[in-house]
Amino acid sequence: MNRLILGLAFLGFAVGAAAGAPAPRLLLAGDSTMANKPLDLPERGWGMALGAFFVDGVEVRNHAMNGRSTKSFIDEGRWDKLLAEVRAGDFVILQFAHNDEKKEDPKRYTDPATTFRDNLRRFIADVRGRSATPILATPVCRRRFDAGGQLLPTHGDYPDAVRAVARETQTALLELERATARWLQAAGDEPSRQYFMWIAPGTHPKFPDGRKDDTHFVEAGARAVATMAVEEIRAQKLPLAVWLRP
Repeated sequence: MNRLILGLAFLGFAVGAAAGAPAPRLLLAGDSTMANKPLDLPERGWGMALGAFFVDGVEVRNHAMNGRSTKSFIDEGRWDKLLAEVRAGDFVILQFAHNDEKKEDPKRYTDPATTFRDNLRRFIADVRGRSATPILATPVCRRRFDAGGQLLPTHGDYPDAVRAVARETQTALLELERATARWLQAAGDEPSRQYFMWIAPGTHPKFPDGRKDDTHFVEAGARAVATMAVEEIRAQKLPLAVWLRP
């Protein structure tokens, strides 16, 4: 009963706050797993699904882009473009690693012990300098299983680097790597294909020969990951939580 009363009290506070204050913007910076995708394709980034969880008036501005790392996001001017839009009271979710890992590509690679962390620190400081709130997210898992049906980690030291920067800078952290790992392991190898770009030949005009992609989501996968992000926001009672739909 006490939990119910506390839950109702928090819900009342959330609705009241959302109704009585100007809605913030939620800006997203990240890679293809988060990015907007053409609507004539089945692929979806989880950032595309996020807006449906927030009350009317909260604007989601998705700056995430396919193939970008923290380094290329900065070098291409994408970070400066996002930062120019940030206003006091806004929130910025940062999710990188998939492309920072690409050691063979000097335009994107960052070292998880040094340059990757430095770039995250810069993002956090820049957002706070605009009187806005940064939120870090560990990278979502790829769908990669061993012969025994165990999900294999693919992000190396990068998730721990995100966690370390979150602790060091006292920045909120959405633990998406662990959440998506639990989700995929529970689903299992073959059943989890339904969440990814596994397209059978002849079923989509854009992919006549089919496709087997264990990194990028279809709509069901993107919505599942967005749900996990929202669950993290709500469970941690982050300030952004007051703008979530009941």
